[in-house]
Amino acid sequence: MSHPYDQLSPELILDAVENQGFKVNGTLLPLNSYENRVLQVGLEESPPLIAKFYRPGRWTDEAILEDHAFSLELAAQEIPVVSPLVDGRGRSLFEHRGFRFALYPRQGGRAPNLEDLDNLEWIGRFIGRIHAVGASRTFRHRERLDVDSLGWQSIHWLRGSPLLPAEIATSYLSLAEDLLESIDQVFDGLNFRPLRLHGDCHPGNILWTDQGPHFVDMDDCRNGPAIQDLWMLLSGERREITLQLGELLEGYRMFHDFDTRELALIEPLRSLRLIHYNAWLARRWNDPAFPRAFPWFGTPAYWQEQLAILQQQKEMLRQPPLMVF
Repeated sequence: MSHPYDQLSPELILDAVENQGFKVNGTLLPLNSYENRVLQVGLEESPPLIAKFYRPGRWTDEAILEDHAFSLELAAQEIPVVSPLVDGRGRSLFEHRGFRFALYPRQGGRAPNLEDLDNLEWIGRFIGRIHAVGASRTFRHRERLDVDSLGWQSIHWLRGSPLLPAEIATSYLSLAEDLLESIDQVFDGLNFRPLRLHGDCHPGNILWTDQGPHFVDMDDCRNGPAIQDLWMLLSGERREITLQLGELLEGYRMFHDFDTRELALIEPLRSLRLIHYNAWLARRWNDPAFPRAFPWFGTPAYWQEQLAILQQQKEMLRQPPLMVF
């Protein structure tokens, strides 16, 4: 079966960038992205730039423009978020031969050292600043982080997917439904205030330089609880995680209040991410890039491992939330 990205040829990419007034030198370097197609494009007599070609049919124009507006709003506050380039007419979203795309400056950097507690406090300060801006209003066109969109809709998709082996499907789906019922109760009991989030703030979306962290890839920004942008930076045993979280929040609270009740959402959010990830792979399986990159997906061994992980999550949900002061 053909896929829309089959038409995204090197010639089309270079033409799209050149039509925005840049002189390309013909070099393209694909970057590590599956949801969209992201490439470094070489330019004559100036540094390369980054071109993001959006997956057809995923976001509306309005949703993409809210992503861009949030990034530009943060950059205007001197928060180190890599925001899209804007042309002389104030546009950041472009179209070429059926593909929507945006252009970004290239931002170098390395993976952050999260074992350094000072780095965690530094990151926490900037996330606090992001949330201080994000709390001023909510998105109108972007998704809300909730149990239905990440959990129940994912289960509905997986239930009919041939990539979930029949011999495992009943056990996996039953366990996932049990988890989601428990997670629903946690979310319903909190009544947290949603704000505009980065949404996918894992270490791979933070680039570190001598000047500190830079945040990239706002493609999953959405309305949700503040803890969503913190929990993916935590790892290790409970004692280590508590120490890391304390450092993050020490920096965070310099710029924005944090509702400690949201700590009860860490394991529910982890469970939702695990379930949603599997549905995401299943939804994208007709994109040839996915079978090449994830050949193990759909095998019985993979799903047995996922079943074991969800069983661990069921136990984690029974434990008391982390505590920080």
